Amino acid sequence: MALKNTRAGNYPEWYQNVVSEADMAENSSSPGCMVIKPWGYGIWERIRDVFDEKIKSTDHENCYFPMFIPLSFFQKEAEHVDGFAKEMAVVTHSRLSMKDGKLVPDSELDEPLIVRPTSEAIIADSFSKWVKSYRDLPVLVNQWANVVRWEMRPRLFLRTREFLWQEGHTAHSSAREAEEETTRMLEAYRELCEETLAMPVICGRKPEHEKFPGAIDTYCVEAMMQDGKALQAGTSHFLGQNFAKSANISFVNKNNQSEYAYTTSWGVSTRLIGGVIMTHADDEGMVVPPKIAPYQIVIVPVIKNDTDEETVMNYIKDLQKELTQQFPFGEKIRLKVDKRDRKSVDKFWEWTRKGAPVILEIGPRDVAENNVMVKERIRLGTPAGKTVVSRGAFVSSIAARLEGLQAEMFARAKARLDKNVRTDIKTKKEFEEYFAGSNVWIEDGKAGKVAFVRGKWSQDPNSEELLKAMKITIRCIPFDQSGGEGECLLTGQKGATLDVIYARSY
Repeated sequence: MALKNTRAGNYPEWYQNVVSEADMAENSSSPGCMVIKPWGYGIWERIRDVFDEKIKSTDHENCYFPMFIPLSFFQKEAEHVDGFAKEMAVVTHSRLSMKDGKLVPDSELDEPLIVRPTSEAIIADSFSKWVKSYRDLPVLVNQWANVVRWEMRPRLFLRTREFLWQEGHTAHSSAREAEEETTRMLEAYRELCEETLAMPVICGRKPEHEKFPGAIDTYCVEAMMQDGKALQAGTSHFLGQNFAKSANISFVNKNNQSEYAYTTSWGVSTRLIGGVIMTHADDEGMVVPPKIAPYQIVIVPVIKNDTDEETVMNYIKDLQKELTQQFPFGEKIRLKVDKRDRKSVDKFWEWTRKGAPVILEIGPRDVAENNVMVKERIRLGTPAGKTVVSRGAFVSSIAARLEGLQAEMFARAKARLDKNVRTDIKTKKEFEEYFAGSNVWIEDGKAGKVAFVRGKWSQDPNSEELLKAMKITIRCIPFDQSGGEGECLLTGQKGATLDVIYARSY
C-alpha cells in the first residue's frame, strides 16, 4: 500500500508524507518550529542514548550551559558573529505589560541576549574560569540541548528554527592534542552514522569557504540521500586559539609561562532523523534501523471475540517472556504489544508506516499451531511480505534476524553510495552537462541522474561564486586523496591536485 506520493513521483512531497504517515513530527503553531511526536522522539532518544554512551567512554562528561548568551560575548569573536548574525534570535526586553488591551514589550534589557545558536561563546567564558594551569587540561565536556537559528525555509527535521542536538566542547594544552580530539570525534560520528543509523558516509575536511565561523579547520561526515543530494550528518571543528584568545582561556604551562589553550567543538542534531528517513524509507513509509527503533518488535493481536482475546493474549504474554531473554546487539529487545481497540489490519499498516523492524500478527490459528505471522519491514534480500514461522524458530532466530536487518539496510545504502559517486567526469564541460540534469530517486542498484561527483578542484578564489551559480557545493575534501593532477571541474584550470566531492545538498 504505497503512500500518496512516491519517491519517483514527487520526492519532496514523499518525504513530508513519510514524516506525517509515520506520525513522527508535525509543524507547530510556533512559526518555523516542529512538534516531535513520540515515535520520532523515541528514535532521537535511541540515537542520544547510543551516542551518549560513546561520549562518556571517551572521557567526556555531560553538563549544561545557559541558552541566553550576552551579545557582547559574540562580539569578541568577529568572524563567529558574522557567520551566525542572520540566524540569531535576540531577546531585548525582560517582561510584557498591558497597554490599551494589548500585551507589549516593557523594560528593555541593558544588554540584548542571544538565544543560543551554538555555545562556543558562553562555554569559552566558563572555560576561562575553570582553566588556570596545565594541570586543569584537558577539559572535555558535552551538552544535550536545544538550539535556535532563524531558518527562513523550515522543513521538518532538516531545517527548523529550534532543534535538538549535542555539542561537545574541549580545551587542550597543545594544538596537536586538540587536532587529535577533532578527528577522534569525527570518527565517533562516522561510527554513529554507519554502525547505528546504517547510513554510510564520506569523511573529509571542509574547504575554506565552508568552515565553521571562527574555526581553523572543520571536518565532516557527508551522507547521500535517495535522490542523490548530500546531507551533512555531523561536523567537528578545530578552533585553534581563536576562541581562547577572545575569552582569555589562558593557563600557566609546565615552563611556568602563560599561553592560550586550544579548543574544539563538535555536534550532531535531530537532522540525523531526516537523514535516516531519506536513506532508508520507501514508498510504504518509514523504515527504522533496528538499533534505533523505539520498538524492534511490535505484536498485533488478531481478536474477534472474548474467547479469542484470553487465548491470544495468554499466548502473547508467554511469547513476550521468551523474547525478552534474547539479546540482539548485546541489548534486551524493545517490544510492544498493541492492545488498542482498533482493527488489526489498521494497526498492522500503521506500524508498517512507522517502520517498525519486525511486526507480528497473532490470532487463534497461530496459537493453535504454535506459530507467529511475521513481517520484516524489509525482508532480507527480497521485497517485504508476511511469513508464517514456528514460535520456537522465531524466538531462537530473532537476534540474528534483527542484526541481519541492520546489516542489510547498511549494505543497500552503501551500494547506492558507491554506485553514485561519479569518478569518470574529467572536464569542466562534462561536469556542467552532468549538473544540468535534475535529481531523481535512485533505485537500489542503479545509477541516478545526478548525485555525487568526485573530481579535481583548483582552490581558485572565484570558486565560491561559480558554485553558487551552478547551485552545487563542495561537500568535503576526502581524506583518501588519489594524488596526481587533472582539470579543475569548476574553472577548467589544468594541474589541479585536490580531490573533492561535488553535490547538491540539503
